[in-house]
Amino acid sequence: MKFAIAGAGAMGCRFAYQLKQSGQEVILIDRWPAHIEAIRQNGLHVDWNGQEVVEQFPIYYPEEVTEQVDVVIVFTKAMQLADMLSAIQPVFGPDTAVVCLLNGLGHELVMKQYVAEENLVMGSTIWSAALDGPGRAVLHGVGSLSLQNFVDTPSARAKTQAIVAALDAAGLQASYSENVKAAIWRKACVNACGNAPTALLECDLGGFFDNPYTEELVSAIAQEFTAVAATQGVEFDPAELTQFIISASLKIREHHASMYQDLIINRRLTEVDYINGAVTRIGEAAGIPTPVNRTITQLVHMKELLLGAQ
Repeated sequence: MKFAIAGAGAMGCRFAYQLKQSGQEVILIDRWPAHIEAIRQNGLHVDWNGQEVVEQFPIYYPEEVTEQVDVVIVFTKAMQLADMLSAIQPVFGPDTAVVCLLNGLGHELVMKQYVAEENLVMGSTIWSAALDGPGRAVLHGVGSLSLQNFVDTPSARAKTQAIVAALDAAGLQASYSENVKAAIWRKACVNACGNAPTALLECDLGGFFDNPYTEELVSAIAQEFTAVAATQGVEFDPAELTQFIISASLKIREHHASMYQDLIINRRLTEVDYINGAVTRIGEAAGIPTPVNRTITQLVHMKELLLGAQ
């Protein structure tokens, strides 16, 4: 298969590197000039669980790419999704699958404006990664991902299962899901508990989840997510969800979450409106109050202003 990674940030670099190592053809698409120039000049430098390696990739600005591919995996920030999909239309053939692995909720509404539903694949991943400057990816730890075709037809299912097989062969622990919507909501809750609080407190995951006050806050976030998810046909046990979040986060305790990387390191605007803010909006529409997630969203926006994030 020929893959395009649309959004060659930390996670995009992880998937690109592992796919290429398994023998797949991969191109990168991004908008960060320094990152693009570094990879073009020096290749992608990868810290692979402590081992330094370099891999060469073709990398393009969205407007430069014209070649059609078999699979596009989208890893943009949520607020950049529509712009990216609009710009890379030339890569979409009639059967090109487009895999959405973004953080947060509601991305299928944007995806459907640019991608035929038959070709749309939704997914969730708990892999982590970081960038240590332009053209430098830090890929430590373990993870997994699950995918499901957006429409349930035999051809869409077969296409998705072939993608799952390729990703799994790349060591990405991929599986086909019969209910990826639940996995997406669960991941969104993990992000709601680990991303915004660690950005606000300016700490890694271990620093937050080791704190004796953390479990009460995580439980409150999980309870609000559980109530709102139920209106979307997704059922959780809030106590089980709370313990899953704490356990999963402590397995990568030295990791700085993506919102910390965006806001604290790079002074960039965050995806909080698509995570804590999304559950607040969906809750409002369903008549369910979400005061904890609302407050966290407001605090992140306040910090964005204080730090001059752009």
